[in-house]
Order: sequence, then structure tokens, then C-alpha cells
Amino acid sequence: MVVIQPEEENKEAALQNLPKPRPTASTSKTTTSDTTTTKAAPIVNGSDSDGFETASERGVSDNEEEDILNKELNPENSAEDHLQQQHTQNDAQLIQGGVEQGNEAKSEGNRLFGNGQYEEALLQYELALQVAPQDVPSSVELRSICHFNRGVCFLKLGKYEDTIKECSKASELNPSYMKALVRRGEAHEKLEHFEEAIADMKKILEFDPSNDQAQKTIRRLEPLAAQKREKMKEEMIVISDVDGSIPKPGEVICTYDAARSKEYKMDRKT
Repeated sequence: MVVIQPEEENKEAALQNLPKPRPTASTSKTTTSDTTTTKAAPIVNGSDSDGFETASERGVSDNEEEDILNKELNPENSAEDHLQQQHTQNDAQLIQGGVEQGNEAKSEGNRLFGNGQYEEALLQYELALQVAPQDVPSSVELRSICHFNRGVCFLKLGKYEDTIKECSKASELNPSYMKALVRRGEAHEKLEHFEEAIADMKKILEFDPSNDQAQKTIRRLEPLAAQKREKMKEEMIVISDVDGSIPKPGEVICTYDAARSKEYKMDRKT
């Protein structure tokens, strides 16, 4: 007698005889005495990345999340930062605009100076100094040049004291501005301030030891300075007290002409 196995048992036997699948990196094998089954590895964030963060999976960093949270919780601080940025940009634009206007006024002053219109040129240089921002590195050179140009205008007009003032301001802004020292020295010489003029020429030699003009000026002015010192010694007299005592240091010293004028007034009273 022949026993026919059910169809279901035939299928199960056929499956057992099939080649077993090789394990992969994403599967794990469990072996029993009868069958081999596979279990899929757990999926992390939708991919088999073994727990490492990939570029496609990255959201926002902790710092970015903190920034976003701070902006949401402190909208006023965010607005203040924005306003500060706007103020910085506006300040930069104002500074640049002032420098440009100053250069335009300076150029107009140079044109007027070239035409011999020194008074008009002075006004343009003054305008440039008014519009050019102070204490800003980008305008320091502009302001120094305008003060120097004003000094030259005053020199042409015979206003030597004003020349000295303007050239001194130019030197304060640019200590190595030798042209300002030259013009200030010329103004000192016109006023017979020979010692001061020599000092300016020596300052030039500190920056340029081979400056021939400064060396010649010093040699020419040193005898004049010596003569003036001797003349002042001869003219200086000491006003003694009524009892003939010698005045203390720092008490009144006057020239011979001033003393004679005082004696003349005293004679007229007696």
C-alpha cells in the first residue's frame, strides 16, 4: 500500500532543500535544528547608519537651536542687535560722506589759491574742516592738509601768527609733516623768532638728515639768533625795589625802552 504525502508537506521539504541565504551586514542569523530565519537590523532614523549622524539626517545644532530659542524668547534683544547694525552702517556712510565733501571743498580751495584768491580759499579750507569728521583715521590726512593750506594762505597775507597756529595744528595731526614745519619756520623768521625757526629746522633734520634747505636755514639763522640774544641782554634791566634790594626770581623784568617810558611818566608826575 502506497501512502501519498500531503501537498503541504511536499512544499515544506522543497523549501528545506533550497540553498540557504548568506548573512549580510544588515541581517542577523538565528539557527535552529530545523530552519534558518533572518531578522532585520533595527532602523535608526529611517536608515541603517549604525547610529552615526549623516549630513542628510542632521537637523540644527545645539547652538543654532539655542540662538533660535533666544530670538523667540527675547525678541527685544534681537531688535536691538538689528538697530545697532543699522546705526553702524549709517555712521560709516556719514563718515564717508563727510570725507568726500571735505575733499571737494579742499579741491575748490586749491583752485582759488592758485588764482591768488587767498581769502576765498581760506573759507573753503575752513568748510572742509567743518564737514570732515574728527578723530577718524580716514580724515586725519585731509584735516592736516587743510590746516597747512590755511597756514600758507595766512603766510601770503602776512598774518604770520595765524600761520604758526595753523601749521602747528597740521603738525599735531601729522608729526612728520615737514612742509608744515618749513612754513612755520618761515613765519617764525618773519617775526624774528629765530630760536623757534631754528628749532623747526632741526626737527626737519630729525626726519630727513640730508635736507639741504634746513641745514642752510640753520646756518643763516644762528648768527641772527646770537645777535638777538646779545641785544636782549643789553636792553634788559632789573627793576629793583624802592629800598634797592634785588628782586627775587620771577619778578618784573622789562626792556630798556619800557623802563625809560616808566621813568618819563614818573618825571611828569613830580
